[in-house]
Amino acid sequence: MPMSPKPTCRLVRPESTYQGKQGLSYFAGIAAETVGSSGICMHLLTMPPGARAKAHMHESHETAIYVLSGEVHTWYGDRLEDHIVVKAGDLFYIPAGVPHLPANLSGASSSAVIARTDPNEQESVVLLPELDGLVA
Repeated sequence: MPMSPKPTCRLVRPESTYQGKQGLSYFAGIAAETVGSSGICMHLLTMPPGARAKAHMHESHETAIYVLSGEVHTWYGDRLEDHIVVKAGDLFYIPAGVPHLPANLSGASSSAVIARTDPNEQESVVLLPELDGLVA
């Protein structure tokens, strides 16, 4: 029976990007796909002015966000009825299964570090097109 390679430390330089189901472009980071992680995913996101994600949720996984620069408006809740502005230096937590929609309404880019308990970055993303029209 072949043995699995022993896990080891890995360096990832966020040089390449990929298009997420949510409609945003992410810098590739720590994920099952890049380093073989089994319990976490972490990547960088820069939202240009006017960028907006599609309404979505992460079915069984929590999300933690640290905003490095700028600010992002986020609507969340079953009908996106709650709203918060997350600014540089803020930490923001999104529980598993909570619908949300982030948008950069400012005139400057916003960057954030995003970590999720899903090691496969896009697998737990569930698009909620029925909620997209609730946010102007």
